[in-house]
Amino acid sequence: MYTYIILEMISALAGAVAVIVFLEHILRQRPVREFFKKRWAFIPSIVFVIAFFGGMIANKTYAPNFAMPPFMHSHAPGGISAALPFGKVLEFFRNQSHFERVADISADPNAVPPAIERDAPAEVHIDLRVREVVSEIASGIYYNYWTYNGQVPGPMLRVREGDTVILSLTNDASSLHHHNIDLHAVTGPGGGATLSDVNPGETKTFKWKALNPGLYVYHCAMPNVSTHNSHGQYGMILVEPKGGLPKVDKEFYIVQGELYTVGETGKRGLVPFDSNALVAGEPNYVVFNGRIEDNVPRMKANVGDRVRIYIGNGGVNLISSFHIIGEIFDTVYPEGAMGQGSSVLKNVQTTIVPAGGSSVVEFTVDVPGKYLLVDHALARMNKGAWAVLEVSGKSNPEVFSPVVSEHDSGGSMHMH
Repeated sequence: MYTYIILEMISALAGAVAVIVFLEHILRQRPVREFFKKRWAFIPSIVFVIAFFGGMIANKTYAPNFAMPPFMHSHAPGGISAALPFGKVLEFFRNQSHFERVADISADPNAVPPAIERDAPAEVHIDLRVREVVSEIASGIYYNYWTYNGQVPGPMLRVREGDTVILSLTNDASSLHHHNIDLHAVTGPGGGATLSDVNPGETKTFKWKALNPGLYVYHCAMPNVSTHNSHGQYGMILVEPKGGLPKVDKEFYIVQGELYTVGETGKRGLVPFDSNALVAGEPNYVVFNGRIEDNVPRMKANVGDRVRIYIGNGGVNLISSFHIIGEIFDTVYPEGAMGQGSSVLKNVQTTIVPAGGSSVVEFTVDVPGKYLLVDHALARMNKGAWAVLEVSGKSNPEVFSPVVSEHDSGGSMHMH
């Protein structure tokens, strides 16, 4: 029990004595070369070197995978670390020409599959391709994303309760790592991960039955799981209940995620993955749909539209407090739960979306303008956790309008 602390104390003491001997010689204004001419001069030098390495051994720390089950430890073909690119800079640059440059990594929030009209189960075929690509977190800031179908999040999938799903996962030949898929909607070991472990260039297919309705996250579960997810490898699948969901005018798809990069937030160029920040839970970027939004809203609706947002949290550390500034969710499916017996919440300002979880929110837009979607842990807005819903149409003064004070001759606006 005391081995390492005793070694640390001895190393510190021996190192200090060696330095004192050397400094004592210098302070007596003797040339350094004269010191090393002495027969015994090599002794403090050797003592210092031994003390230095002894201190390193005494303070040795171990990778956090010791806390995980052995079968979940990191591994990849050829022993390549899952901490690319920083852990294997030379390996990354040797293969960088194989990585596709994606102009826009962000999944289109409008890309929601249509509602399922059929009233009976069916066999549904889904094909996904894993690709390791390079794209921008924000202008001039590049990151090595690991993706499903070259986007973050991966595409939204939509099936019906009772469907039999046949899913094929292909790992692109350009990848440097093994990958797989764990769908939280799947009943079975690993959520499908045990049947979909694919080498670069390989395809595997497995079958599963959608037993439970709800909105579920899917992600890569290849060790180290948190590393893969924090490179952008997640998405969502909706299992519609047998009776379907109420019709709405607009549906949007948003997944919050975290990016852990070396250096300060805003560092330019290719930013390596920071595994220490990951374990500490301190992301440089918290984003909706893979990257920081620009100033052109991608989500649009009209006054009077009934809106539904499928919101997920790819994690891997933070709980999202999803909120729309200027709107109230009149209906919330908490944690994505739906179907017979599930609770539905009414008139909610902010809803919790746990890491690896989801929520569904609905509301009707009554007033035109730009509405800000945020994680109401508001400091995260400074890291990119925001998006904009733009609503067009006629104003609705009965619901929202300015009031001009009679006491202000200048006609300025005052709140009463």
